[in-house]
Amino acid sequence: MLSYAVRRLILSIPTLLFISFVIFMLLQLAPGDPMADVPLTVPDEVKQKMREALGVGEPALVQYWKWLVQVFWIEPQVFLDWLLGTDFSEGKQRVISWQNRAPVMDTIVQRIPQTLAVVGVAYVVAILIAIPVGIYSAYRQYSVFDQAGTFVTMIGFSIPPFFTGPLLIVIFSVQLGWLPSVYDTTHVVTDWESFKVQLMQMVMPVMVLALQITAQLSRYMRATMLDNLGQDYVRTARAKGLSEAVVVMVHVLRNSMIPVVTVIALGIPSIFGGAIITENVFGVNGIGQLLLSWLFANDLPGVMTLTFIFAVLIVLFNLIADILYGVLDPRIRYD
Repeated sequence: MLSYAVRRLILSIPTLLFISFVIFMLLQLAPGDPMADVPLTVPDEVKQKMREALGVGEPALVQYWKWLVQVFWIEPQVFLDWLLGTDFSEGKQRVISWQNRAPVMDTIVQRIPQTLAVVGVAYVVAILIAIPVGIYSAYRQYSVFDQAGTFVTMIGFSIPPFFTGPLLIVIFSVQLGWLPSVYDTTHVVTDWESFKVQLMQMVMPVMVLALQITAQLSRYMRATMLDNLGQDYVRTARAKGLSEAVVVMVHVLRNSMIPVVTVIALGIPSIFGGAIITENVFGVNGIGQLLLSWLFANDLPGVMTLTFIFAVLIVLFNLIADILYGVLDPRIRYD
């Protein structure tokens, strides 16, 4: 298993380099000038020097090479400096955002806690709800519970966040006044009362996201459970006298989790990517809102770096899902 993981990690390096090159070249075709928001009173000579400082105007391959050095060499040094108190990165040029003239990685790190607090919690809640619902729906196929679950999941699939978000705001904030309509990103939890405030402002965005994720995962769980409940090994296990709980929750569930694990693992990078629509509806100052603001501002360094981080996460969690296959199914061996 270890040798397989090492081989996959080594093979992922050229894959990620190719992805980063394609993304960079595509972004080079997009219009954008880091000096677009600079006041007109600033002399052209000063603007030109600022462009040169940001690396704009150089050949595309030179800019790409500098970006690689900054991301893979300088940014790890910045992390070591923060961790160990050293000064390896002092005076070295980092990836700078055109929009706010700040290091891109610093801005991303500042936004991650807000995204994890909402999108991460929603993903965990959705998993905890979807898997039991999918299992019971499959075991009690065509029952009232199964039909109700199918109806709710169809709603989750059909109604987009830009509709459910404002709808919840109208009901719970405007009409009932129970929950805040805007997420306060400056709120700090210091005691029980502030913790309750944090929970209250998380309820609606978590509900919107969890509804969508639950709809997807519960359908996968139900479908794979139904497929395995009709297999020969299930009839054999029952014929041996095993209890129904052992048959369903041990034998059937373990095999059914293999495709579901793929969906869960591939969905985890979306947590760090944020939920663009939901974060903007509720004012969550997270990664999704950051990416949208960078796109509108034509901030190529920010968009490039954040998109590449998503690619790294997708490759990494693909590997994790493959490894979990071997854990869940003893028939799968990588050595």
